[in-house]
Amino acid sequence: MSDQFENLDKHTQWGIDFLERYVKFVKERLDIEQNYAKQLRNLVKKYCPKRSKDEEPRFTSCLSFYSILNELNDYAGQREVVAEDMAHKVYGELMRYSQDLKAERKHHLQEGRKAQQYLDHCWKQMDNSKRKFERECKEAEKSQVTYDRLDNDINATKSEVEKAKAQFYLRTHMADESKNEYAAQLQNFNAEQWKHFNNAIPHIFKNLQDMDERRTVKLGETYRSFAEAERRVIPIISKCLEGMVSAAKAVDERRDSSIVVESFKSGFDPPGDFPFEDFSQNLSRTGSDGTISNTPKGDRDGAPAPRSDPKHPMGRTKNKLWLFGKKPKAPSLEDFSHLPPEQRRKRLQQRIDELSKELQKEMDQRDALNKMKDVYEKNPQMGDPSSLQPKISETICNMEKLRSEIHKNETWLSEVEGKQSSRGDRRHSADNHHHTPQGRESPEGSYTDDTSQEHQTPHHRSSPPQPGHPNPDPHEFDDEFDDDDPLPVIGHCKALYSFDGQNEGTLVMAEDEVLYIIEQDKGDGWTRARKQSGEEGYVPTSYVEITLEKNSKGAVTYI
Repeated sequence: MSDQFENLDKHTQWGIDFLERYVKFVKERLDIEQNYAKQLRNLVKKYCPKRSKDEEPRFTSCLSFYSILNELNDYAGQREVVAEDMAHKVYGELMRYSQDLKAERKHHLQEGRKAQQYLDHCWKQMDNSKRKFERECKEAEKSQVTYDRLDNDINATKSEVEKAKAQFYLRTHMADESKNEYAAQLQNFNAEQWKHFNNAIPHIFKNLQDMDERRTVKLGETYRSFAEAERRVIPIISKCLEGMVSAAKAVDERRDSSIVVESFKSGFDPPGDFPFEDFSQNLSRTGSDGTISNTPKGDRDGAPAPRSDPKHPMGRTKNKLWLFGKKPKAPSLEDFSHLPPEQRRKRLQQRIDELSKELQKEMDQRDALNKMKDVYEKNPQMGDPSSLQPKISETICNMEKLRSEIHKNETWLSEVEGKQSSRGDRRHSADNHHHTPQGRESPEGSYTDDTSQEHQTPHHRSSPPQPGHPNPDPHEFDDEFDDDDPLPVIGHCKALYSFDGQNEGTLVMAEDEVLYIIEQDKGDGWTRARKQSGEEGYVPTSYVEITLEKNSKGAVTYI
């Protein structure tokens, strides 16, 4: 029986060791989940846009990617839920149960040891009484032999015989008492031994068995909880994956292309046909064979006139260059006049929308302050109504400023939209007169029959500009120089002052440098020019003296 007790001791210890091994497995598993969720969170944070929503691209591919990042962030949250469930419902529960199991096993084993110790104690008492009974019997036998010997010895005195007899009776009495004690101890040991093997030990073994079965049941429950932690999040994870698929389906290449077109559309008109340049006017016309007609060869033969090289040197001007007076007016930065028409219209509309939102906020704040003031007037204990008046006045002042700004920007917007409308009308008119012979389109879009070279100079200024101090434009020009075909040359100009061209889209020029004109000033104070090296950009109109060539089209614009 003691061997079985030792076997149960070893088995229950193995059960606890196995339980603790599974606890360690769960701990490492939830650590993996936590690290996985953390790494996913960091990944999403790394690739999430750090700019404001207004600055973010509006392309469907970008929006879909950001949607995928949001879904992945939700997916990481579900992995955190899995780790949390495993930590509380599996790992934490098993840790507490393991401690209780160890205490219960220790208690049952101590009870078994106590029962065995008590049985051993009864056996020792019984064995001691047995040995004592055996000794007393031997002493009684010895005293009986002594008594019989003296009783039969004629030489023994009466007193010796009486003494031996008394000793015999004493030993016999002691042997009888030892016998009775041994019988009692034997009966007691047998009773305790029966209780030990029929009641105590089976009860202890039953407790150990129940404990081991409950451990097995607990492991099964935690296995199920381990799986349930994963299964509970499957519906939400499926929705996250479905969201990623939906984001992928939302990618629209045509919409992205339209956004690109809308974003970079400048609103400029396309360039017109390159005019024929007649260099034979000044040749002498003597004799019929030597007469050179003013009609271009292309017109005589019915073939289109050849395009001249836009980088061909310009003819020498017939008119004398002259200085203007007043310093050129800086292009306004507030009204976005440095931008192309379409881009300017968008920026103005955007600013109007922003100002309208701010105005609505101020109006809501004014209404809230007025309501609070009415409450204070009805319930003076809640506050002083006069304390709100400065804030109300400030809000009204802000509203007036915002309304003024909105009106100013709406005026600029109307101006831009009016120019775009008139430009469309001019382009339509130019298309109707496209085949006018020997004609030249004026800056306003009309044609003239004057074939002589036109000398154009800027408006007279009251005071001359200061060389080296042009009006810089801090805003960037749109991408207007990316076409493969260069714009045709419509004239040339001479720099009256040097210009540093610090801003993108402007052209650096030195004093007295000669440049080609490829686009006239459209009223914003800037003329588009090209160097002989081919570099293009804008220069202040008042910094140059312009000469337009004959038969050239004015107001050439570019999309």
